[in-house]
Amino acid sequence: MAVRGIKSTRVVRPSGVGPAVVLVDGGVIAGVVPAAPPGVEVVDVGRLVVSPGLVDCHVHMNEPGRTEWEGFETGTRAAAAGGVTTVVDMPLNSTPVTTTRDALDAKLASAAGRCFVDVGFWGGVVPGNAGDLPGLAEGGVLGCKAFLVHSGIDDFPNATARDLAEAMPVLRDHGLPLLAHAELDLGAPVTDVTETSPRAYRGYLRSRPPAWEDEAIKLLVGLCRQTRCAVHVVHLSSASSLDTLRQAKDEGLPITVETCPHYLCLDAESIPDGATLFKCAPPIRERANREALWKGLFDGVIDFVISDHSPCAPALKLPDTGDFAHAWGGIASLQLGLPNVWTAARRRGASLTQIAEWMSARPAAFAGLGHRKGRIAAGLDADFVVWDPDAAFAPASEDLFFRHKVSPYLGAALTGRVRQTILRGVPVFDGTAHPAGPIGQRLLKRDAAREAS
Repeated sequence: MAVRGIKSTRVVRPSGVGPAVVLVDGGVIAGVVPAAPPGVEVVDVGRLVVSPGLVDCHVHMNEPGRTEWEGFETGTRAAAAGGVTTVVDMPLNSTPVTTTRDALDAKLASAAGRCFVDVGFWGGVVPGNAGDLPGLAEGGVLGCKAFLVHSGIDDFPNATARDLAEAMPVLRDHGLPLLAHAELDLGAPVTDVTETSPRAYRGYLRSRPPAWEDEAIKLLVGLCRQTRCAVHVVHLSSASSLDTLRQAKDEGLPITVETCPHYLCLDAESIPDGATLFKCAPPIRERANREALWKGLFDGVIDFVISDHSPCAPALKLPDTGDFAHAWGGIASLQLGLPNVWTAARRRGASLTQIAEWMSARPAAFAGLGHRKGRIAAGLDADFVVWDPDAAFAPASEDLFFRHKVSPYLGAALTGRVRQTILRGVPVFDGTAHPAGPIGQRLLKRDAAREAS
């Protein structure tokens, strides 16, 4: 295939934003130059931004076993439509959960030929499966996730401190991080009489106080110090944990942290009672907490932003009753991460370069894929999102590509529209459709050579 180029006045590189031509040869970035060499075919996108494709390393595809909730085909279509060129799939809520090598092999078989973007996989840590972790590592998982509180499904039970102390040296010795849902069930304060209705969001918020996260994170810091296994705190919600995390990083412990658009863009004060589309765990907290999370992101205590796309069949959200206590917890948002974060970040003075760091480079590096994903630089995969940071729109259900066209962001006033998504030099989303089909590859093993599906 001949060398081709894409030209823009706003190409986002690690060194900054400016005019350039990105040369592509065989699906890889061949160079970034001021002008294309003679004879090179160039697509000029004008002032549209060319950023590295987003890397969303926290996505629940729910396949095999729960494709009525999502699935690799619908989920990766949505990813491509959102400028996401790489996703990493969580070990639940698929059936079987990905806690053994056989379960991983079943997931790989289920994903084959169905993915519109590249896909990596996390394994799982549950009580008693430390002996299964070497097989998961050999099978190519990029790390393993544990819950410190009930996960919501009985076939993925939460791990105790003893379970983690057994599993973490195994992960460390295989060069894999532990990802942790950091909540400990400490009980909840007595609920005010005005918050006893199951429809009251304030009641649900009080049922999972910040102390649940804060104590879990202190436990994880101690285990990280003890075992020297890399620890990653998923979907940080409690800003009161930032000091603990900052101190751990200053100590040199191998700890990383992510948060989500719903914690950065939404707030508890604005969630109506009965609006269970907003239910997630940990919960969306108050405005002041949200602003503290933004400061943690700008300061680098929080490393990056991912979606935690966790959809379900709409009936499980109990829309008829609006019962927060019993509705499934999870936010459907995979396709909308870029405009959500950009809309809120721009108001706070963030740059296009910072967006690329938070949503591409850092999650790629964390997942062990930074040698080929997350940046516009020679030698990396030619993965790009071409987007208009000034285009205002309100998402409608007919715009969504994930299986169920529901999301708390429908109708929101957003800025930043994806015009094209390019995977390894091939357009996988053209603004309305997915012309290349399911060309996504499996990403197996950290810093390993590519392996096609």
